[in-house]
Amino acid sequence: GRNSNTSYNTFAKIMKILSASNLGELESIVKSILEVIPDQYIFAIVGEMGAGKTTLIKAFCKELGVDGVVSSPTFALVNEYSRNTNTPIYHFDFYRVKKLDEVFDIGYEEYFYSGNHCFIEWPELVLELLPDSFVYISIKEEDIGRRLISYSLKKKKSVNLLDSP
Repeated sequence: GRNSNTSYNTFAKIMKILSASNLGELESIVKSILEVIPDQYIFAIVGEMGAGKTTLIKAFCKELGVDGVVSSPTFALVNEYSRNTNTPIYHFDFYRVKKLDEVFDIGYEEYFYSGNHCFIEWPELVLELLPDSFVYISIKEEDIGRRLISYSLKKKKSVNLLDSP
């Protein structure tokens, strides 16, 4: 359930806060995130409604070689995009999810553990289902048209309750 025994260690060294005022700046932020943590495939993206989560994911998809239209899968929960490398990218939107069962129903493991890039909007509900390490990105509107983007690599550390004093 919700009170999972999983805690997260954040490597603060990797944590960066960047700001973007236009699409070009957003695209260079995305490029740098992919260069700094090239071996990560799961991206949990948090931000308020209208903060620019989908726009950020569009920039990631463009950088990763997706030519087609990228849009938020609000009703389907997941969209699949084709890359020019013939590997898929998965885009999730869990905004409307009320119960974890809905996430189990779409077979989340097949996506999250596929080794393909997964971009997750509204990941708060599914944090406990994510693989052992993932990129946590927060996007918020600072001023009109200006976004603050912070990211860090999160690693799960299992807590063994039997070890507690």
